[in-house]
Amino acid sequence: MSEILNLKTIHDYNEFLGLETLNPLVSFVDFSKVAVLKHRCKCFGFYAIFLKEKIHGPLTYGRSKYDYQEGTLVFIAPGQIGGIDDDGETPHPQGYALLFHPDLIRGTSFAHRMKDYTFFSYEVNEALHMSERERQTIFNCFREIEEELQHAIDKHSRSIIISNIEVLLNHCLRFYDRQFTTREAINTDVLARFEALLSDYFDSPKPEQLGLPSVAWCADQLHFSANYFGDLVKKQTGKSAIEHIHLAVINKVKDRLLETDKTVSEIAYEVGFQYPHHLSRLFKKVAGCTPNEYRIQARTF
Repeated sequence: MSEILNLKTIHDYNEFLGLETLNPLVSFVDFSKVAVLKHRCKCFGFYAIFLKEKIHGPLTYGRSKYDYQEGTLVFIAPGQIGGIDDDGETPHPQGYALLFHPDLIRGTSFAHRMKDYTFFSYEVNEALHMSERERQTIFNCFREIEEELQHAIDKHSRSIIISNIEVLLNHCLRFYDRQFTTREAINTDVLARFEALLSDYFDSPKPEQLGLPSVAWCADQLHFSANYFGDLVKKQTGKSAIEHIHLAVINKVKDRLLETDKTVSEIAYEVGFQYPHHLSRLFKKVAGCTPNEYRIQARTF
């Protein structure tokens, strides 16, 4: 396996492919114009969106390898690693890529909205699988940006390109919503496994040892990235993953309030709270009363 190639700028990537750089902050790549694509793992210093039409070997993303279907979109954020690391090469590759540097959007309102596009932090096996119609929509967005890059850079170039990137990413949000919906049966199974995971966790000694489970820990146990898992749970249930965790722990606390005579402090430590008043505050937020009030009210019925 070769060393990871560190690509800090758009020009670095274009130079790797043997392509001309038309704009230092954004590039559209038509891989059919690349004679030979060398297989290397790359650390990206910019945002990248790949639509590959012909796959040669498993894609490496972070520490994982994944054979994804042709015609899927893969999103990479600055600092992430991706590529094919078999030291081979692909003659006459097919596919497209849109690359844009964080400096392109820095200081704009769009930069603040980038956090809404959580799919840049998904794992590669959570890529966007598109219908032919959706693929054509994305391709049209690519072409709009490519056409703008053919113009000489002027005072309008940046805003026009950013607007087109925003339209592209908003379409991706819509298509991911569709993907979550069409995978409802699979997602329902994920939610059931999430509930079982929380139940097993709070029935074990882990809370006292490790504290409350985080969304990232739950996602990892279920083999998802934290962002994809959080989005899946939110779209399926209307509640965030952390709300589900809080509900699970409060239900466990309710059981122990009624089944034992332990103090609230003792129960707090048992279910993973470092400070009892944190439990009391969360309990009141979720249940509408304090733990002691709940115990008194429940035992009077």
